[in-house]
Parts: sequence; structure tokens; C-alpha cells
Amino acid sequence: MDEKQQFSERLKAAMAAVGLDARPAVLEKLFNLHYRGTPVTYQGVRRWLIGLSVPEQDKLELLARLLNTAPDSLRYGNRRGPGEGEPQPGWTQVTDIDDRVAIETFLRLPAQGREAVRQVIRALAQAGKQP
Repeated sequence: MDEKQQFSERLKAAMAAVGLDARPAVLEKLFNLHYRGTPVTYQGVRRWLIGLSVPEQDKLELLARLLNTAPDSLRYGNRRGPGEGEPQPGWTQVTDIDDRVAIETFLRLPAQGREAVRQVIRALAQAGKQP
């Protein structure tokens, strides 16, 4: 299996690990929602998923962030030596992709909007505590 096909397998596995279907339309939509450059096309994402190409580094870094993995692991696979474990899971390990999209959308809101969302969350949390 060549390096592009290996990347494809790692990409599909990373998508599955965060609960995404390994389909070009799914990844294209998620990627373009977060990418600041020229949007990727359906065909470009399809080429990643079927092992015909590997994304450029800036795209790879965003993919890794969205899929909660390290860019080098996504690109090259796990090359850690014996005894070198993966980092301890953080909050991104216990959230799904919808949570991360919501959080990133929240972070892009102006300060007034973020405060309004915080108030709604506090109200919902309080309502959840009542019997």
C-alpha cells in the first residue's frame, strides 16, 4: 500500500473515531466550515479519502484538529517508539464533532453574543438541577 493509500486509511479511521461517516460530502462541509483559505472541493476531498492525494500541510493541520489527532500521526501514522504513549485525553476526547463545532462557533461570536450564550447555559444548568 503506498503512502497516499495509507493516509486515506488513517483519515477514514480518524473520521470514524469522532463519529463521522467517511464520505466526501461530510468532510467537505466540515472542513470548509473551518478553513480560512480557498474552500476544498468535493472532488479534492474524495481524492484524500480514496488514496489519490494527500492534503497540503495547512489543510492537514486543520483536518487533524477537527478529527482530534496529531497532524504527524494523521499524515505518517504512529511513529512513536516503545514507551512513548499518546498524550492524556483532554476535553476534545470526550466531546463529539457536533460539540466541537458548537464550541468553535461560540468562540467566533462577539463578546455580547458569548455572554448571552453563557446565560442560556447557566439557566439550562439550573433548570436541570431542579427536581
